[in-house]
Amino acid sequence: MASKTYQLLIGGESVDGGGGTYGIVNPATENIVGEAPEATAADAEAAAQAARDASPAWKRTTPEERANLLLALADAIKQRSDELLPLIIAETGATLNVGSALQVPQAVARFQRYARGAMQDINVALPPSIMPTTPLAPGGVIGGQVLRQPVGVVACITAYNFPLVNMAGKVGPALATGNTIVMKPAPQDPLAIIEFADICREVGFPPGVINVVTGSAPEVGQALVESPNIDMVSFTGSTGVGVKIYEAGAKTMKRLLLELGGKGACIVCEDADITKAITGLASVWGFHSGQICTAPTRAIVHRSVYDQLVGGLTATAPNLKVGPPESPETMVGPVITGVHRDRIEGYIQSGADEGADVVVDGRRPEGFDRGFYVGPTLIANCNNDMTAVREEIFGPVIVVVPYDDDDEAIAIANDSPYGLYDYVFSEDTGKAYGMAQQLQAGHVGINTAQRNHEAPFGGFKMSGVGRDGGDWGLYAHTEIQSVIWPG
Repeated sequence: MASKTYQLLIGGESVDGGGGTYGIVNPATENIVGEAPEATAADAEAAAQAARDASPAWKRTTPEERANLLLALADAIKQRSDELLPLIIAETGATLNVGSALQVPQAVARFQRYARGAMQDINVALPPSIMPTTPLAPGGVIGGQVLRQPVGVVACITAYNFPLVNMAGKVGPALATGNTIVMKPAPQDPLAIIEFADICREVGFPPGVINVVTGSAPEVGQALVESPNIDMVSFTGSTGVGVKIYEAGAKTMKRLLLELGGKGACIVCEDADITKAITGLASVWGFHSGQICTAPTRAIVHRSVYDQLVGGLTATAPNLKVGPPESPETMVGPVITGVHRDRIEGYIQSGADEGADVVVDGRRPEGFDRGFYVGPTLIANCNNDMTAVREEIFGPVIVVVPYDDDDEAIAIANDSPYGLYDYVFSEDTGKAYGMAQQLQAGHVGINTAQRNHEAPFGGFKMSGVGRDGGDWGLYAHTEIQSVIWPG
């Protein structure tokens, strides 16, 4: 992999980054996977201009043309999966289990879904309106149609945890609805997205419709957010960066889709099936080492089942093997960088310093001289004022807070700046549904950590702005235009 030359894609041409290259580090081995192009602000603006130039012609393409290209893209990714998967594992540290099930197949599924979406009529016919004669115009029966027009040029800026899947969730609906795009993957793992851009060119997307710029510094993303040639920013990442995008985008009235941080509250009621709850919570450890914003990282547990749940999680943790990502036996791989590992370890220490019990301590697991590993960690006897409980850790760490009654559980769950994805475990599904309605979160799972990809996805409060997923992804990448006429 390291011997391959990776380049930007701007206006249909592969070009070197204006700032040279930078190394992409394998988080499991600390070896260099490859050299990514270091784009400059000028490169970013050139990509935005190329997307702007391609926009009118792409907007005029028929839904059938867009659908066929998206299907061809899905097929090409599927055919290249044996090549893409090892690269994604090397860049991200994702385990073979997670990678083979989700990192590539889910991207294929998303392009297939939005190939169908390109054929959907998402316009709305208005009922006739009887209007009297006024100084403005003669009266009569006035008809109308609400059209969903493409926004124009979309900057797709993604997080490092699921580089291809996350990008597919932005690119698919954007292209289906007639937008052109500039992709800016996370600095830690951009190589698979560069490969993806090459696949887009190979299957026949016109020059300039799909562009990619990469870089290790914030200036590339900043240039896109500030560019007058960018009409919309679709961003997945930290709340801190999302706030900066919100501020910078205001200057040119950017349309924004911001999927930001989370601190998933998982309420475990006294009548919960504890095995189900443990299985759901353990996904924090076994699903990409907790590097996912939807994870149920904050267990809020009724005192009557508190010891049972903590004991069950304590017994489960050693069964989740920490190891090299490419091994089929590995359940917990490394986190993305050494800096992030140190940050996670700092949160674990803060829990101990503030009076909680580190029941399972995953710091510096034995047997790893290289790689950025953190093992499953369980911090119990917490309260909602502790740093590890309030802030997003984005690692394999579960904190446990006890409660006495349902009202207290709701209050604890909602006492957070985040509101992305919460959970309720109770065998009384009517009660669980009622509690879900009181939670300040964009998504609530009842007795499951599973997803429904047709559901609108996004957050309350500091967890973001807007919704995507399913048809909502189509709506998010369009502007509403009303057209009226005399009947």
